[in-house]
Amino acid sequence: MANTQSHFTMQTKISVNRNIFLDFLKVLAIFLVVANHCVDNVTPIERAEPWYNMWGSIYNSFTRPAIPLFVMVTGILLLPVKIGMLDFYKKKTSRLVIPFLFWSILYNLFPWITGLLHLEPNIINLFFKWVEPTQEFIPSLKNILMIPFGFSYYAIQMWYVYMLIGLYLYLPIFSAWVEKSTKKEQQIFLIIWFISLFIPYLRNYLMNDLWGVCSWNEFGLLYYFAGFSGYMLLGYYLMNNTIRITKMKRYLISFFSFIVGYFITFIGFKQLSGVEGQSEALVELFFTFCSPNVALMTFGIFFGLQNIKFDNISVNNIIIKFAGAVFGIWMCHYLFVGPIFLLFAQLSIPVLIKLLLSTIVTVIVSFLLVIIIKGSGRIGKKIMG
Repeated sequence: MANTQSHFTMQTKISVNRNIFLDFLKVLAIFLVVANHCVDNVTPIERAEPWYNMWGSIYNSFTRPAIPLFVMVTGILLLPVKIGMLDFYKKKTSRLVIPFLFWSILYNLFPWITGLLHLEPNIINLFFKWVEPTQEFIPSLKNILMIPFGFSYYAIQMWYVYMLIGLYLYLPIFSAWVEKSTKKEQQIFLIIWFISLFIPYLRNYLMNDLWGVCSWNEFGLLYYFAGFSGYMLLGYYLMNNTIRITKMKRYLISFFSFIVGYFITFIGFKQLSGVEGQSEALVELFFTFCSPNVALMTFGIFFGLQNIKFDNISVNNIIIKFAGAVFGIWMCHYLFVGPIFLLFAQLSIPVLIKLLLSTIVTVIVSFLLVIIIKGSGRIGKKIMG
């Protein structure tokens, strides 16, 4: 009885003292990621309909802050780096590499496995909507051998891990400057970074060879200020510098920041995706994570939720449990996206409702799988990260 009471007290203390805001952001971000991937299962015919082009754009535009939110949390948790560079690399990348390799290999072997099970090739498109199905081993082997260089369309969500490893490699170096820099110097970096967010639009609508970029040089004027490192610093800056304003002003700033960013994202995506035969690069232009509109949406969510608290200990513990499973959910959720969407596709309900229900169920099923695998022992924990 004493042990039980002590355990409960410890859990209560953890839930009260922990910054639940960061856990909540992780849970929100993974929900948005899964929501975005559920859209992949909407058929080209549905996408071509004006009704879906409108409401699909409305729905999908909400998901864009997911990755920037993850990166902001990374900056908050890891800046400044308190251990040596080599120790940091060993600690962080080792936790990523094992689940990354396991799931990348599994996804790439999936088509070949369906052949071993004597399933029809079209079963592959139930899980991976936009691939050309083949059950031969050689294409799977080729994709596996290419893992050190890039992801395949069977493991499409792994693009994030390549980017995250890159951030980890850069973090100890960036951290040395962050730790010594003043508040004013960090503000200057963030201003230059925000200007760099316009580069995708300037290159598309003004000139491609922008600020020194040309066929023999891809590293332009603001290259060294651009990218996801700005989100890391933004998260760190907002968490370590108190902005003294009323709750009402905070919510108004957050609301208008999100709304402005959202409508730019929505209108731009809707207009470009509605053009038949539009290139993938242009369709994704207003969905670019490192763009001013997505940055405004991300800031709006972060700033508005920054002081969020949950007084209920049970709610806190559920959020913490989900947050601890986020990386595993990222790894495994694509196995469930297609089949779960197919279940709801049979219902005579609007596509948006199908997407929402698919997202909720996919997140829950993925979470349960992560908990089961992690609970199986040391190997299970390594697989799920």
